[in-house]
Amino acid sequence: MKLWTLIASSAVFLLILSGCGLSPKPSAEIKIDATLPVIELTPRGTFVDMNAIAFEWKSIQDERVKGIYIYKQVEGENSGEREHYKTIDNRFTTHYLDENIKPDSAYTYSFKTFSKDAESRMSKSKTLNSLPILQSVSWIQSIQNMPRTAKIIWRPHTNQKVKSYIIERRTLEDDKWNAIATVDGRLNAEYIDKKLKDDFVYKYRVRVVTYDNITSSPSEIVQVVTKALPISIENITASTNLPKKIEINWDKSIEEDFARYYLYKSEESDGSYDLIAKLYNNTFIDAVEEDGKEYFYRVSAVEKNGLESIYDKLSIQGLTLVKPLTPSLLEAKLVNNSIQIKWKSKDLRVKSFIVVKKAKSGWFDAKEEEFVDISGSKFIDSEIAPNITYYYKVFSVDKFEIKSEPSIEITVRTPNTIKDNVKKKESTKKEDNLQKKEVEEVLIVPNKDFS
Repeated sequence: MKLWTLIASSAVFLLILSGCGLSPKPSAEIKIDATLPVIELTPRGTFVDMNAIAFEWKSIQDERVKGIYIYKQVEGENSGEREHYKTIDNRFTTHYLDENIKPDSAYTYSFKTFSKDAESRMSKSKTLNSLPILQSVSWIQSIQNMPRTAKIIWRPHTNQKVKSYIIERRTLEDDKWNAIATVDGRLNAEYIDKKLKDDFVYKYRVRVVTYDNITSSPSEIVQVVTKALPISIENITASTNLPKKIEINWDKSIEEDFARYYLYKSEESDGSYDLIAKLYNNTFIDAVEEDGKEYFYRVSAVEKNGLESIYDKLSIQGLTLVKPLTPSLLEAKLVNNSIQIKWKSKDLRVKSFIVVKKAKSGWFDAKEEEFVDISGSKFIDSEIAPNITYYYKVFSVDKFEIKSEPSIEITVRTPNTIKDNVKKKESTKKEDNLQKKEVEEVLIVPNKDFS
């Protein structure tokens, strides 16, 4: 029982303490004491700003006064009597600051003093208009025709309270303005917007922000059109009939600020293209070792700021000169101790032929010879021996020394009865060498009299 009594007493005591901390409010049953002093503002007792209104009144000497009631009415919101707004519970206070203010709005105030059990008469009402919202910068300008960039400059705001600028942007496709950046410092006067689209319209405006976080009205709107890409390269051609190279040509760029050309190359029309050259002339020779090799090319124009024309919509095929047609073998036969081979070729490019001969007398005994600059369509091989297998292939050769693919390989087996023209030739060759040596020895004998 004593515990419940103690808890109840403690609760009542806490309620009394919390009640003492609350500021008094006007009583529902107003008792007016005409002898209580009425609030009187000083001659310069009002101060207005965009987001605040301040008051100053004459000091109160009457010791009966416990504090001051402030009444406030927002013009246009409620047409009735002014309502109690704040209580100042100290008679020595002579100033009040109201920060619940909107820019360019009208407010009406009045005051009462109060004692322990009464209130004074209402003071004269005072209607004040907060300052209009801060104007933005007085001058703003945009820089046009920059590559993927927009530059905005303005005159620094003259108000010392300004701490920063808010940059807002909008395109023709946007429904509303978007804040894209904040530039700190009243004396800063430019902003550069990057990573923009090419040949695109952007609109900008600027708001200023004060140290007490008041944001101004927007500035005048300026427009920027970013620089367009260079005109795409036209009339690109690539050769298809040059040996070991591909020559690429195109029309010169007509851009005033042209810098260079970029040449791209790929093995497939829709494949991955590699940048292979940066050029100042509108021609390029691509050296290629393979015959009949195909490549695809693209060319772009680049201006001095690095903007590159569209180039991925047109690919040009180039080709090195293909190999001559392979000759067709007609026959291979033994004729008078010789092997005779005949062929034909329909390729008008062909200027000569090559015959490759391989002789094989055993599994590991093989010898290969090559006969070049054959002008006709027949080859007679008299350097043959009995019981040997010979293999022959024929190649076509054009004026650029490009060799065709080999013909089919033909095989000829010599019989045992054939004369050994190889040994005969080797013997003749030895005799010739011996005679030559003897002549040389005679020629080097000193003081030899040949008369």
